[in-house]
Amino acid sequence: MMLESVNPANGQRIKLFELWSDTQLNLAVDEAAHAAGAWQATSFADSAKLLRDLAAKLRADSEKHARLITLEMGKLIKEARAEIEKCAWGCEYFADHAEQFLSDEPVATEAHASYVAYQPLGTVLAIMPWNFPFWQVFRCAAPTMMAGDAIVLKHASNVPGC
Repeated sequence: MMLESVNPANGQRIKLFELWSDTQLNLAVDEAAHAAGAWQATSFADSAKLLRDLAAKLRADSEKHARLITLEMGKLIKEARAEIEKCAWGCEYFADHAEQFLSDEPVATEAHASYVAYQPLGTVLAIMPWNFPFWQVFRCAAPTMMAGDAIVLKHASNVPGC
């Protein structure tokens, strides 16, 4: 089966994408589950560096991504550029703050020491809508990854290029 990307402004096909087979999907899920263990062991500093590098890459390729958003979903180019910048900002924000957000929180109890600890869950499945095709992904992926979790994404079918 094929998934068709269509320009909403003129109805013309942009590109066809082949859907994954059950085998390909199962392999991707298995790979994500396998990677989750290594990702959980990644330090905040190393994860933050990767997100900062990703923010720089988003900015370097901003025009390409913004044009794709505009072509595939009809968003104004100015708004599409802002969406890419927001994604870069989100990566930097969670790179800068996740360690603090996820630090142990002491809790007053009768015990010698009590606290709330935030630990990775494993692999998170994210199912995303189409209206902000990059931001919907990054608003989920950046904090999820900084929390030490892997992510598997099912994006909206009408923006497969994004």
